[in-house]
Amino acid sequence: MTISKSGLEIETKGKMEETEGRFRGYFVKATADTIEHQKGWAEKANGKIQKDFGKTERKG
Repeated sequence: MTISKSGLEIETKGKMEETEGRFRGYFVKATADTIEHQKGWAEKANGKIQKDFGKTERKG
């Protein structure tokens, strides 16, 4: 089975963005900055979508 490099790259970047968004969300939640908190959770969601797309690319 051959792994598509582009799919793996997309998945990895998505995981990184998801993790970064999660940390931003938690950190900003502690500082009570609601706008940055929302940006963090949006970044997390975007990363999850990108990660899942990368998985699909690898399997496709």
